[in-house]
Amino acid sequence: MTRRSPRIHVAADLRVGGDVVLPEGPARHVARVLRLGEGAALRLFDGAGLEASAVLVEASRKRVVARVESVTTGACESPLRVHLGQAISKGDRMDYAIQKAVELGVAAITPLYTEHGDVRLKGDRETKKLAHWQAVAASACEQCGRAVVPPVHPPLGLADWLVERDEALRLVLHPETDGGLDSESSPNGVALLIGPEGGLAEAEVAAAREAGFGPLSLGPRILRTETAPVVALSLLQYRFGDLDENR
Repeated sequence: MTRRSPRIHVAADLRVGGDVVLPEGPARHVARVLRLGEGAALRLFDGAGLEASAVLVEASRKRVVARVESVTTGACESPLRVHLGQAISKGDRMDYAIQKAVELGVAAITPLYTEHGDVRLKGDRETKKLAHWQAVAASACEQCGRAVVPPVHPPLGLADWLVERDEALRLVLHPETDGGLDSESSPNGVALLIGPEGGLAEAEVAAAREAGFGPLSLGPRILRTETAPVVALSLLQYRFGDLDENR
């Protein structure tokens, strides 16, 4: 069985014949974990849509360099652009939500401060956490084959995020409803709002409804805040995106 070439995100200009010096983290992974040497094949992507076949021309403990042999446009982006507003949760839960949302084709993610959310980030802590979440998104792209890394925007209060929304289809997860995906045609954009572990406050649900968000139920069971985006995005991608082979 042939081993698949590793995919690595590099914020670099990918040009045929050009050399790309791998950043410290990916370089360490290639040289010390995978133990790849000169002549080994790699797949590089720039996070903005370009994918490249490359070969290692230098693989030392101090520096790893790949030479680009061909460049193509990535082909794994969903035609459905979903902006996920995800209430911030503790520990690995937020990482999981971001990782799986990226794998399921989300176009953008905004972490949200909500009334029942118990995470508040300020200053350097927020900056570091945002960089970490963006790295989680890039890593998910490496795994799933996407060449575009969706942005993880700076955290916002829910009211501020609602004001910015102009997507054709806007949905808020609400367990006490029988709301479904009733749109006849595929929307050009979707805003999906998911609350914290304790759920959105009644006033927050009302504000979302006033901002044009329709209720969406995911069935009779109450899902965890990190599970809900997986299920909701799967339904959206099947109904309007690229998970239905017959579309």
